[in-house]
Amino acid sequence: QVQLVESGGGLVQAGGSLRLSCAASGLTFSLHRMGWFRRPPGKEREFVAAISRSGITSYYADSVKGRFTISRDNAKNMVYLGIDSLKPEDAAVYTCAASVSASIGAIMSVASEYKYWGQGTQVTVSS
Repeated sequence: QVQLVESGGGLVQAGGSLRLSCAASGLTFSLHRMGWFRRPPGKEREFVAAISRSGITSYYADSVKGRFTISRDNAKNMVYLGIDSLKPEDAAVYTCAASVSASIGAIMSVASEYKYWGQGTQVTVSS
């Protein structure tokens, strides 16, 4: 049974930093491309960032480039999302997802590419 469990969310002041974690189990982690998506209050889910199986290639939504950093540790079956310079519009439920696809590039942002999803962790930003 595949499980993706996010942690690290919380209430943070605008301008602050946060590191989200996602622990994966029940799958061969190194053979899965990983992604982070978010759902802001009252809005549709949107892509945030993705990282290739090896961790060499990453892809970001334009809205988070330069502030968000995705990384992974295949030895620990973990994927991370570092968030700097938090903005009120970053408030959302952040969810990690796993894809068996090896494709890289813009395709990494497509939600339907991901087979497994976590439950999410809430990030709240105070201004």
